[in-house]
Amino acid sequence: MGSVRWAFRCGSWTPTRPDWLFAARCVQREEKDRIGQFVFARDAKSAMVGPDSLPETPSWSFNLSHQGDYAVLAAEQGMQVGVDIMKITMPGSSSVPEFFRIMTRQFTAYEWSVIQSSSLEHQQLAAFYRHWALKESFIKAIGTGLGFNLQRVEFQVSPEPLSQTGALRQTKMLLDEEEEDNWVFEESLLDADHHVAVALGPADNAGSSALLPPPPPPPPTSFTLLSFSDLIASASPLTEEDPACWDSFKMKAEAPQRQREARASE
Repeated sequence: MGSVRWAFRCGSWTPTRPDWLFAARCVQREEKDRIGQFVFARDAKSAMVGPDSLPETPSWSFNLSHQGDYAVLAAEQGMQVGVDIMKITMPGSSSVPEFFRIMTRQFTAYEWSVIQSSSLEHQQLAAFYRHWALKESFIKAIGTGLGFNLQRVEFQVSPEPLSQTGALRQTKMLLDEEEEDNWVFEESLLDADHHVAVALGPADNAGSSALLPPPPPPPPTSFTLLSFSDLIASASPLTEEDPACWDSFKMKAEAPQRQREARASE
C-alpha cells in the first residue's frame, strides 16, 4: 500500500497567462467550463489545481478539498479515503455564540462541551473547525453526501495539540454510539490557521471476506507543499488552447470585498 498527501497554496498563486492556459488544456472541456463559471478568481484557482493535481494511478482512492488558502489531495491504496481542510475564520455576519447556535444540530452534546471548553473565542473556533474537518473527511470517504445525520458521528479528539510537522492518529470516532476501530483519522496543520483531517477506512469490496480484519494503514504521511511546476510536471494537454478562458479569468475579482478587506487588515 502507499499514501500521497499533497497541498498547494492557491491563495498566493498568481498564474501567468501561459500557466493558466496550459492548466486549462489539461482538464476536460466540461471541467474547464465549470471553472470558468466561478465568480471569483480565488475559487477558480482552487478548482483548477484540483483536476491538475490528480495522480495518474487509477487503482488508488483519492479525495480533494479546498478552503481558505489551500487545495489538498489525499490518496491511498487499498482503503477508503476522505480529506477536508478548514481555515479558522470569524463568522461573517454573526457573533461566535450565534454562529454556534445556528450549527447546534451538527455536533453532539459531548462535542459541543469540548468545542466550548475554552474561554477564548479563537480557541473555540479552532476546536469547532477541527471537529468539522473530521466529520467532513468521514462523509467524503463514505460518499454519503448531505443526507447523512452528523449527530450519528461523534469524535473524541486527542488532547495532544496538532502540529505542522506530522500527523496525529489518536482521535477516535463513534458511529451510532459504537467505536469504529476500523477507521483511522490523521490530523495536522498546514499552518496556524488551516486544519486538515484525513479519514482512512476499510476498502468497500463486496467480494472481500467480512471475517478478515482490514490491513493496518501505512505510517502517517505529512502533506507535501507543491509548486505549480510540480502540479503540471506529469500533466498532458487534452484540448486546444483557448485564449478566452484567460480573458475571462483576468476579469474576476480575487475574492468578495469583505474578505479582501479582512486580508488587508491582517
